[in-house]
Amino acid sequence: MGLLISPSVLNADLSRLADEVARVEATADWIHLDVMDNHFVPNLTFGLLVVESLIGKTSLPADCHLMIADPDRWAPSYAEAGAGSVTFHVEAAANPRQICRDIRAAGARASAAVKPGTDISVVEDLLPYLDMILVMTVEPGFGGQSFMDAMLPKIVQAREYAKRSGTDIWVQVDGGVDAETIGRCAEAGANVFVAGSAVYRADDPALVVDELRGIAQAACSH
Repeated sequence: MGLLISPSVLNADLSRLADEVARVEATADWIHLDVMDNHFVPNLTFGLLVVESLIGKTSLPADCHLMIADPDRWAPSYAEAGAGSVTFHVEAAANPRQICRDIRAAGARASAAVKPGTDISVVEDLLPYLDMILVMTVEPGFGGQSFMDAMLPKIVQAREYAKRSGTDIWVQVDGGVDAETIGRCAEAGANVFVAGSAVYRADDPALVVDELRGIAQAACSH
């Protein structure tokens, strides 16, 4: 289990998505694509066609985070479009086990996300079907929010679940991840880090990715 940095394009220039992704290709492990439908969250970004087009223009594997209603219907399509990992929200899912099966059958890693107000125990029964657990450390919907320290125990519990599963389940953290918070997330047990504004508001996004990885690695070596 390595430490992976997955920059989010939410704070990038969305009119130049492929160019913005290219700015982090040299150092990032994944590219995090926030799909929002203005139903599950009060914001609208992009959908399947844009994601499919972008996947064809980058060497980075796509980490698709679906903040959408009806993931039962739509999640497998993102896997079929070439995403390497597809995350759905348990709060929006009718049959989360089946979503995981469908995502895996289409060739992607299956991931379940929980909002700050959702107890992490909801993923316990899903462990045999999951490849990743995403702990949201802000309310989903908008970039640039402040990290919620109260979510750190949830990261710890997610890592406990991952260990208990006996399989290589990754623990991802998303929301307010920057140089000040990534170390605490790593110490709590996260190994995949989504950083949006910290990366794309910097003059050199690729350099920031490397810096964040270094901080996370140092935190894990203590």
